Amino acid sequence: QVQLVESGGGLVQPGGSLRLSCAASGRISGIGTMGWYRQAPGKQREMVATIRNTGITNYADSVKGRFTISRDNAKNTEYLQMNSLAPEDTAVYYCHAAVRAREYWGQGTQVTVSS
Repeated sequence: QVQLVESGGGLVQPGGSLRLSCAASGRISGIGTMGWYRQAPGKQREMVATIRNTGITNYADSVKGRFTISRDNAKNTEYLQMNSLAPEDTAVYYCHAAVRAREYWGQGTQVTVSS
């Protein structure tokens, strides 16, 4: 079993920054692509950014140039640096990992962008 624990969410003003972290533990040998997804009230969950274990990244158009995903393979941790946050970025952010052809999700962390 694999556990993903997120941290770093909170309330921030428009234009501000937050950094999310996600630590993986358990049977994590063979961990592959990791990513961040988000779900706003009344909307479907959407991909924000993904990063392969090779370091190749992919971003949703809405966050390109503002968000940066990274990972520390030695610590089995991924990060999401979010800059220039806007109210439309308000959502619950979920960590995701693919491990040996199975998918795992974190419990989610709330990000609220409001003045």
